[in-house]
Amino acid sequence: MIAETVCSAVSVAGLGIAAVTAYRKRFLAAARIAAYALVPLGLVMTGVVDWLADTAFSPTAWAGFGVLGASWLLFASTRAVERRRGGTRKERRQARATGQREAADPAASAPSLGPGSRQSTRPATAPRADAADDFSDIEAILKKHGI
Repeated sequence: MIAETVCSAVSVAGLGIAAVTAYRKRFLAAARIAAYALVPLGLVMTGVVDWLADTAFSPTAWAGFGVLGASWLLFASTRAVERRRGGTRKERRQARATGQREAADPAASAPSLGPGSRQSTRPATAPRADAADDFSDIEAILKKHGI
């Protein structure tokens, strides 16, 4: 009974705010506020509020939510273990039977950072021939900005 009263009061207040907003010539915002204000009233009229109130104070309902949570945890943990092992048991058995075991490829496990991630074939101690060109571009930009 109190939940219905609160929802009705919230709807009336929201519709009042929508009317003030419409008076200020902001019709789109007023329509959006009115839509939000009518939601609690619709929930009361459909009986959802009664169902929620009955569910919130029911120990059986809370135990049911606990069972659903435990079920979800089991599904999630089995999926995580399956991913770590590399597929389902059936897929692993099939791979062993056909002898198509993947060889460990170090390049496959290396992170891909794009074309600039590969090491240069030049030794690290050798100076670059075009280093002066790089600095001349930077100097030109700094001179352009008066620095």
